[in-house]
Amino acid sequence: MLSHEEKVSRVAQQLKERKSTAPLTLKKKAVSHEVPKPFDKRHSDEKLDISDLDEIIQIDKERRFCIAEPGVTFSKVVDATIKYGLAPVVVPELKTITVGGAVAGCSIEAMSYKFGGFHDSCFEYEVVTAKGDVLICTPDNENQLLFQMLHGTFGTLGIITRLKFRLIPVKPFVKITYEKYRSLEEYKEAIWGHYIKKDTDFMDGIIHSPEEYVLSTGNFIDKAPYTHNYDWMSVYYLSTATRREDYLKTPDYFFRYNKGVTNVYPKSLLGRILFGWFINSNVTLSAANRFRKFMPSNIIPITVDTFIPFSRMDEFMDWFKKEVNHFPLWCVPYKIVRKYEWISDEFLKNVKDELLLDIAIYGMHRDNPKHYYRIIEEKLIELGGIKTLISTNLYSEKEFWSIWNKENYAFVKRQTDPENIFRNLYEKMCRASRGLDG
Repeated sequence: MLSHEEKVSRVAQQLKERKSTAPLTLKKKAVSHEVPKPFDKRHSDEKLDISDLDEIIQIDKERRFCIAEPGVTFSKVVDATIKYGLAPVVVPELKTITVGGAVAGCSIEAMSYKFGGFHDSCFEYEVVTAKGDVLICTPDNENQLLFQMLHGTFGTLGIITRLKFRLIPVKPFVKITYEKYRSLEEYKEAIWGHYIKKDTDFMDGIIHSPEEYVLSTGNFIDKAPYTHNYDWMSVYYLSTATRREDYLKTPDYFFRYNKGVTNVYPKSLLGRILFGWFINSNVTLSAANRFRKFMPSNIIPITVDTFIPFSRMDEFMDWFKKEVNHFPLWCVPYKIVRKYEWISDEFLKNVKDELLLDIAIYGMHRDNPKHYYRIIEEKLIELGGIKTLISTNLYSEKEFWSIWNKENYAFVKRQTDPENIFRNLYEKMCRASRGLDG
């Protein structure tokens, strides 16, 4: 078995010896958690194999940090750290999301109302550039801008080969209380109350309909009178509408949505009884990616995470009910913990809120999906909102770089990938992903 240093050296050497400047895509073990795109040009790129970068290197239980390679899944991290009564600060909802993918893309969950995203808990990256240089990046060393810009740039600035991130103490169980509200006003008031008081360990919710809002607050506990899990027949988001409270083992809580958030398959109870034990988000994403070219566009569900400033939520929901009208929605409060260097100064001028609400639209089927992706983008621009790039992205180049920080991005890009072998962010996520040349 190769050491970590040997794995990184092999990746770096391949890049140093490569003569072509054609686009290069990474080959990984884990399935991509992007929305499948039928004509994605990235699938035909030359591949750089980093699939063996999937080991935990160190867990320091005294100083509460973990060092891991990028292909390590959160399920593996939780299994390894929970024995010490520890876990990552933010654990994304799907077992197969990797720690590297969480930084390169976006991963939040029910602790994000306090701590932001998983990337906000990281304090060191090892990065291999397109030139084969190996850089150590921290918030305060000579590579600090690269450190800050890696989040949300989907591998276009370099390959993360090692991460160091914070752990927090946890208890064996989580008690969940389901607060029920009939109006958005009441719902927002409850969210804001918990946000100010910081009186719960976890907070997320399901908007089942315009008249049914559920806020799920969770707290670590030492003992539980009973426990549920949602690995087979039961569907977590449905349970939020019928239960008043629930008890889960802490790992089961972290991955309570692993079968899907609001787009669970199989849909029927009989289907879940027969196949629910092995069908999960990883299986459905793998199948969708494998057969993407044969899937009509209206078969692939519209999937988009929208981050709405808390003060603009009413405007967004009024518009959403009229123009889109899809429920249920996952709602995750997200705290902006600092000024993000990857967001443009122009965009930041209009963001007055420190709390955003991630309104996640999952599993929506429409005959003209591009229309809905586009009108959502337009509304977000109007409201000072933003979306993750895992979905289909129809931004014009001008619109895109009015949100993402082109100056900072270009500065780092010139240092790490001057020949653009990883593509730039707009080319990769807005053009190549749709089958268009850069």
